[in-house]
Amino acid sequence: MASVIGAINPWAWKPHPEVWVLVLAILLLGRWAVKGIGPKVVASEKSIVTSFQKTAFLTAVLLLFLSADWPVHDVAEDHLYSVHMFQHLVITFIVPPLFLLSIPRWLAELVVFDSGRGSRILRRASHPVLAGVVFNALVALTHWGGIVQASADSGIFHYLVHFLLFVSAIFMWVPVVSPLPELRLSPLAQMLYLFLMSIIPTVPAAWLTFAEGTVYSHYDDGYQMWGISVQSDQQAAGFIMKLVGGFYLWGIIIFKFFKIAGHHRENQTLRPASLKETNKDEKLFNTDPLKD
Repeated sequence: MASVIGAINPWAWKPHPEVWVLVLAILLLGRWAVKGIGPKVVASEKSIVTSFQKTAFLTAVLLLFLSADWPVHDVAEDHLYSVHMFQHLVITFIVPPLFLLSIPRWLAELVVFDSGRGSRILRRASHPVLAGVVFNALVALTHWGGIVQASADSGIFHYLVHFLLFVSAIFMWVPVVSPLPELRLSPLAQMLYLFLMSIIPTVPAAWLTFAEGTVYSHYDDGYQMWGISVQSDQQAAGFIMKLVGGFYLWGIIIFKFFKIAGHHRENQTLRPASLKETNKDEKLFNTDPLKD
C-alpha cells in the first residue's frame, strides 16, 4: 500500500483533448458570430462588439480552459475535493456571467426573439424561479455520494455533470446579466434573487463542514496531497462553497446596492437645481412689464 501511495504523482501531465476541442469550438463559434453573422445584421456605422465584450469572452474561455484542464481537473478529480469545489465555483459563478456579458445585444435578439421553439424554451428556462430551482437542485444532487463516485469512475459522466451544471448556471445568471434588458429583473429584485442563491447552498456546505468521518470514500485513498487530511479537505470544500461563493454573490449585491444609491443621490442632487430654475422661470413669466 505504501509503495502504491508513494508512486502517486498528482503533477504528472495528462492530456485532455476533449477540453481542447471544446475550447477551440467555443473560440471558432465566437469568431463565426462576429465575422460571419455580425456584418450581415449590424449597420456598418455601428460596432459589432465592444472591447469589453471581447475581454469578457476571452477571459471566460481562459478560465474555462484552466479550470477544466490539467492540473486543476486531475487534482480535483483524484485528490482534493476542495479543489473540485473551487472548480465548480469557477464554472458556475464566474464563467457563465462572463459569457453572458460578452454577448452583444444583436446576437441575443437573433436567438431569443426568434419565433421558433428553441427561442420559447430559452425564455422559459431562464425564468428566475425555474432557473434558480433547477440550478440549486443540480448543485445539491452533485454532492450526493453516489453522484460523486459515479463522476470519479466515469469520465463521460463527469463531463456530463459539469455540462449540466454549466448550462443551468447560464440560465441562473440570465435574470441578472442578460444582454437583453427584457430578460433581466429589476435591480432590487436582482439583489433579492442573488441573496437567495447565496442562502440555499448553506445546507450542503454545512453538511460537508461538520460531517464526522469521510463523506466521499473516493478521496480517502491514503494519499494526502500537501499533507491535507480527508476531513480537512471536506471542511475546506464546505468553506469554499459557503463563504467564498457567498461572499462573491454578496459582493455583487453590495455593488448593485451602491449603484442604486448613487443614482438616487444623483437624482436628489439634481432636483433642487431644476426646481430653482423652474421657480425663476415662473417669476419672470408672472412679472408685469407695465410696473417697470
